[in-house]
Amino acid sequence: MKKIITLLVVFLATVAVARADKYTIKRDALPEAAQEMLTTYFPKAKVSLIKVDRHLLKKTDYDVKLVNGTKIEFNNAGKWTSVDCKTRELPDGLLLRPIRNYINKNYPGVKAVKVEKKSSGYEVELSDGIELKFNLLGTFRSVKMDD
Repeated sequence: MKKIITLLVVFLATVAVARADKYTIKRDALPEAAQEMLTTYFPKAKVSLIKVDRHLLKKTDYDVKLVNGTKIEFNNAGKWTSVDCKTRELPDGLLLRPIRNYINKNYPGVKAVKVEKKSSGYEVELSDGIELKFNLLGTFRSVKMDD
């Protein structure tokens, strides 16, 4: 019985350690692709916090917060999955050209402030609260308006 309890305690301690998140502000904690993305699209921005999420059965992902309030999420390979600039416009070049063209044509004067990359495509939030969905090639699929 003591062996079972000991094994259970060791297992739970291992799970707790594996689940522990790590916080840092050093860019070198990120995969190279994530470092390059930050350098390309946010060259002057300073990192406020990097949260390294280690999941038990999933791979590691990274949450980066910049001093200006921008939040960027990266997967384990360093590819961005979400960029939220709050009220600032997303950096030029971050969105696919067809998405940028669609927004400029159909929503003049409105800026894209948030983008999420999913397996089915892109979800883009505009500064006026409208959410647009595009496929992986940047073709418009649907719109959702805040009420």
